Amino acid sequence: MTASSSNQYDVIIIGAGAAGLMCAATAGYRGRKVLVLDHANKPGKKILMSGGGRCNFINLNSTPANFLSDNPRFCISALKRYTPQHFLDLVERHGIEHEEKAAGQLFCKDSAKDIVTMLLTECEWAGAEIRMKTSVKGIAQEAEHYRVKTGSGTLLCESLVIACGGLSIPTMGATGFGYEIARQFGLTVLPTRAGLVPFTLHPELKQQLAPLSGVSCPVDAACNNQHFREPMLVTHRGLSGPSMLQISSFWHPGDPLRINLLPERNIREDLASLRKQKPQSTVAQYLAQHLPKRFAQAFNELYGWQGPLQAYKNIDLEQIADTLGQWTVKPAGTEGYRTAEVTLGGVDTRQLSSKTMAALDHPNLYFIGEVVDVTGHLGGHNFNWAWASGVAAGQSA
Repeated sequence: MTASSSNQYDVIIIGAGAAGLMCAATAGYRGRKVLVLDHANKPGKKILMSGGGRCNFINLNSTPANFLSDNPRFCISALKRYTPQHFLDLVERHGIEHEEKAAGQLFCKDSAKDIVTMLLTECEWAGAEIRMKTSVKGIAQEAEHYRVKTGSGTLLCESLVIACGGLSIPTMGATGFGYEIARQFGLTVLPTRAGLVPFTLHPELKQQLAPLSGVSCPVDAACNNQHFREPMLVTHRGLSGPSMLQISSFWHPGDPLRINLLPERNIREDLASLRKQKPQSTVAQYLAQHLPKRFAQAFNELYGWQGPLQAYKNIDLEQIADTLGQWTVKPAGTEGYRTAEVTLGGVDTRQLSSKTMAALDHPNLYFIGEVVDVTGHLGGHNFNWAWASGVAAGQSA
């Protein structure tokens, strides 16, 4: 390369998020001269806000079945080679206190800042340079290197890693830049949409559920042959909570959601037994036993279930059981990228090496993290992918 060594790097990584920082440290430890570029004012912004500011940094029970992709086997190689235990070992070496909130879901005890500090420390130890507030204006491939044009001058590198994420949470600086680069180099970008995102409701149902805003209850939510048994939260905009975020990744506009409000109960048997033993009891009393008080009350009013159970025929009890066990909701839509935790779709993995994350037709061009068509379930799986894909590229770039 005919350039001064000050603007010349072995590896340039665009994006200082989870995958980019992990890749930078990994490549740096191999003795590569690494530069990370990001247009944001500070690194790891999505890490900082994740898990309510405590960062659900891994899921110990993660398997390839926890990921969505048009090419589902692609993620296996990277995830097998860099496991959740590897990352947990790193966290513990840095003395970060953590706790398991739900099965396998590990969070920082103190703050998500601990994870960002750890990654920045690793980058520093590995000799990787990080340059924030630097926007990339253009990229060109020339012979054996890539020319990266930034607002503060042109840089050269042998290997270029695209780690600039997807479209989710634009207020954090998310853009479609990674997809533009992929298309520039002839890669297919599969259609993108918001994933792990709350649902919005049509005005009538939204109004009916308005008194329940802030109420959460455990449900089993199903759509398109997938189901998740986790809490649902009613908000002033619609339906949220883990079960809704999870099922949103499988939902398409117009699809109904089927929600079992009492997944632990055999509702039909419960009601028949209650009618026999306490004929004067009501549906409202039954609901109040098993659902949050406000939810039970509002739901009973919504369907107008009145009078003692002895007045109900078997067919009536079946209808009530169906309503509660398969409450069918047709969302108006989702809140979109504004609040989505991830972007579904992205760079088609059929054009990447599952071992190195490099583009098959451009061996020194890598795509990692959320920009790729690999999306995890809620609960730390997306961080697992960020770490594993970052390490895979960092070992090769």
